[in-house]
Amino acid sequence: MPIIGSIGGGSAGGYGQRKGGIPPFVADFLVVAGGGSGGQGAGPGGGAGGYRTSFPGGTGVEIKGGNNTIVVGAGAAPNSYNQSPGYGTKGSNSEIQGVSTLTSAGGGGGGAPTPGPADGGSGGGSNGEDPTGQGNVPPTSPPQGNPGGNGAGTNGGGGGGGAANAGGPGLPNGQPQNGGIGGNGTASNITGSSVTYAGGGGGATYDNPGNPTPNPGPGGSGGGGPGGNAFSRNGTPGTNGLGGGGGASGMNQAGSYERPPSGGGGSGKIIVRFPSTAVLEVSPGTNTITDHPGGDKLCTFNVTGVLKYDGGAE
Repeated sequence: MPIIGSIGGGSAGGYGQRKGGIPPFVADFLVVAGGGSGGQGAGPGGGAGGYRTSFPGGTGVEIKGGNNTIVVGAGAAPNSYNQSPGYGTKGSNSEIQGVSTLTSAGGGGGGAPTPGPADGGSGGGSNGEDPTGQGNVPPTSPPQGNPGGNGAGTNGGGGGGGAANAGGPGLPNGQPQNGGIGGNGTASNITGSSVTYAGGGGGATYDNPGNPTPNPGPGGSGGGGPGGNAFSRNGTPGTNGLGGGGGASGMNQAGSYERPPSGGGGSGKIIVRFPSTAVLEVSPGTNTITDHPGGDKLCTFNVTGVLKYDGGAE
């Protein structure tokens, strides 16, 4: 673990042993936020939750002695049947509240013609019915995701952005696939095994006489949910624990214009890595401490809880 080390042990600033406390420790981290939900009606995919990590070779997070609050972002709720105005919503942020707070932003929701896509760690796509729609562009400082795809203006909704790349654009009538592809996520091996997180949700389509069999966009790798097609197909949820964006739902123009539910976003995850000598506790019990193959300890948070650091990792 080349980037982990102790800091401030005897500093005049007061973290360390001069004042009898446990000095803070700089630990490697992975912080993935909750994904955004997809939109409805030629719908756009939801953006993936923001993805931030220090491993390998980045600057870690300062964990203080005693209790540190760990907030795992929930995925955005799906849209209900025929919800108006039909746009997706933003996922919840994930945070490590140590010496200071480190945040990954929740994924942006897929847009409706008005309003457009919601902001987020990765941007939501633009609605297929919006002729000038632009996918949302996420924050760049610090970078944690990519923009959502633009809408076609006539048929296909854009895909939600992912950690690795932007969502694909929606395509007009007559194309084999009309819904935009969800942006791919990024793989992390902080645990010793490669896992891909934060894929964007796929865009959806609606039916019309010039395009009777449109195909929706697939979700991006890393938990992005596929979009629905024109025939009253629901959007697929993003994967929990990966921060995937939800897939959009389609709409059948030739029928009753019904708009089935969109896919909700997947919940996020937080992993903090310490040396084997660290004395640690996590709560509640759905969060775990496990051994890395190289001998370190991995604190994995699937839900919001507390990381207690009692020293030992100098």
